[in-house]
Amino acid sequence: MSTHLPEEPATPALVVDADVMERNIARMSAAALDGGFAVRPHAKTHKCPEIARRQLDAGAVGLSVATVGEAEVFARNGVTDLFIAYPLWVDDAKARRLRALADAVALRVGADSVEGVRRLGRALRGAAAPAQVMIEIDSGHHRTGVVPAAATEIGLAAVDAGLEVAGVFTFPGHGYGHDPRAREHAARDEERALGEAAEALRAVGLTVPVVSGGSTPTAGQWRSGAVNELRPGVYVFNDATQLAIGSCTADDLGLYALATVVSTPGPGRFVLDAGSKVLGSDASPWVRGHGYLPDHPDAVVASLSEHHATVVLPEGGPTPRLGSRVAVVPVHVCTPVNLADTLEVVRAGEVVDRWTVAARGANS
Repeated sequence: MSTHLPEEPATPALVVDADVMERNIARMSAAALDGGFAVRPHAKTHKCPEIARRQLDAGAVGLSVATVGEAEVFARNGVTDLFIAYPLWVDDAKARRLRALADAVALRVGADSVEGVRRLGRALRGAAAPAQVMIEIDSGHHRTGVVPAAATEIGLAAVDAGLEVAGVFTFPGHGYGHDPRAREHAARDEERALGEAAEALRAVGLTVPVVSGGSTPTAGQWRSGAVNELRPGVYVFNDATQLAIGSCTADDLGLYALATVVSTPGPGRFVLDAGSKVLGSDASPWVRGHGYLPDHPDAVVASLSEHHATVVLPEGGPTPRLGSRVAVVPVHVCTPVNLADTLEVVRAGEVVDRWTVAARGANS
């Protein structure tokens, strides 16, 4: 990330270093191609059509999204292949929206229960084009998803509901941690769980063309075999957590909050105008404080208020002057993006564009 901070815009603002972001996209695409994987990036990280277009131009086969609302935004902006990687519980309103999406794009929807696929089948009945179901498998994160053996009951129920089973997917969220072995262990877990689920479905006569895994922390740990599609998201920008656990270097940080020093209340302490309404309030067991300051790497964002970030410097560290600008890399980048209306785009420290966070707040 360039330490040459722009003199515009007014602070606080979220800034994308376009050169770093494009390098991150190209590197992930090249690694997937070398490994024989398709890439379907998770767009909940950036929520931005301009970034989606760059990912697709770099070879992504489509996008993953978290909500029907996100899918609608990207469909309106020309994306034609979307996977809602979430076990939707469909009510009447979502049913109408899903049918409209299925008529407009190639649509896949996540599911992890018999009841869920039955509701999906009813919701999508009458759509001009069939939507496909991806069955979620728990590979060790223990959030959503089922054990591999349970995939067959859900798959057969999906077929009975008039749906096509496209494959299986998982999120190896237990790959987060300082120890690189955790990332490698999670990658092996997802390969094993997805492989077992795919074989179970094939044993009852279902084809399983897509076996989808992958995350930013497990990048670099993938092996060709059972998995043929990857869905990393945070890699496009990275953040303080990815830096702390070793998934990226400081040169790979592609987004920061630009803030101004508004107070220097005492030695070794200063206050920025970017609080929790800009940086988000996510905490991480691997990050000291509430963000990372590239120009002050030993500083700690000790506390956040809604509009204040209090930064503590190591003893003897020089305090930035009042009115100076400081970059803060968020702990978890997805939340600040969802709080912002726009992203300021810079190259070599100069603002060159402004992108709308078009899917901001599209949480349903």
